[in-house]
Amino acid sequence: MRNDLTGLELRSTVSKEAVLEVSLEKVTIPEPEPSEVVVRVEAAPINPSDLGLLFGGADLSTATTAGSGDATVVSLQIPPKMMKGMAARVGHSLPVGNEGAGVVVRAGSSAEAQALMGKTVGMFGGAMYAQFRRIESGQCLVLPQGTSASEGAACFVNPLTALGMVETMRAEGHTALVHTAAASNLGQMLQKLCSADGVELVNIVRKPEQVDLLKSIGATHVVDSSTASFMDDLVGALAATGATLAFDAIGGGKVASSILSCMEAAASRKEKGYSRYGSTTHKQVYVYGGLDTGPTELTRNFGMAWGIGGWLLTAFLRKVGAEATTRLQARVASEIKTTFASHYSKAVSLVGALRLEEIAVYASKATGEKYLIEPQRE
Repeated sequence: MRNDLTGLELRSTVSKEAVLEVSLEKVTIPEPEPSEVVVRVEAAPINPSDLGLLFGGADLSTATTAGSGDATVVSLQIPPKMMKGMAARVGHSLPVGNEGAGVVVRAGSSAEAQALMGKTVGMFGGAMYAQFRRIESGQCLVLPQGTSASEGAACFVNPLTALGMVETMRAEGHTALVHTAAASNLGQMLQKLCSADGVELVNIVRKPEQVDLLKSIGATHVVDSSTASFMDDLVGALAATGATLAFDAIGGGKVASSILSCMEAAASRKEKGYSRYGSTTHKQVYVYGGLDTGPTELTRNFGMAWGIGGWLLTAFLRKVGAEATTRLQARVASEIKTTFASHYSKAVSLVGALRLEEIAVYASKATGEKYLIEPQRE
């Protein structure tokens, strides 16, 4: 009889005193059920979506630490206005980490589980900031031979989001895309994907060096929102591409409104005559991120043919179904070192992820500061 595995797992807990604590917990991993496997997690990225669960609505400037090593506890204060939205979390110790990769070290009795034994796999399903993860074999993606866990750790969220954006564009009858915060890992993947698939893409960035970065990987249309000519540049790019669908990672502020306004201006160039209802071209913005957590502000100067809504990867995958999801995952696996390659500024251990100086960097969500957690690292 095999001994139970034990390992560390990163947890986030909210108390009724409006304090959020992040700590490591030693957990026992039971033997896998017939359809399950146990993966020794070797790499897991810190995505913006992970930060929402990890730190919730806590004020990062209040972070303090107690203890050391595996016993380190990070405490943060939650402002009163944010606590109401955290009420359902009070008293619950929640594991963190949407995706990761590692080696299958135990497998259930089913043929599907046994086929994964010893394989390096990517995973999606939460609780990945841990040394071991018990998971359904169907939630694993076998990585191509020669692919390391760090290369495959981000094989779900960003790659499938990029593919989902293009699939959504086609399904809704659009012919080109707009993407904000476009110099991110996801933005670079989307640019490579669009270049490969012949899709016109308008990239919106916030710094001149990000323009250069995207152009170096093949981007044609990159506009910098920090310049005085931003709106004119955006209208020009939209007119050139015919893009009427945007995916906005920022969320708050006036970005979505500016995009709709520029789409209307570009569409109006083709309209004959004047209509007080604006152009007949439908313009759509999907907010899929929250880099700015403030209100989304709309200035209604873009006619009546428009829409704004939310877009979530898991909802998209449910909508397209298992067959389409499998097809998309197969493409990710085959292009994991090219189109869907991720880049990290630093790798840290589980304990390292609790250091205040590291939190200050990866929690800032700054472009080019993507972190990788390596749970097996000492």
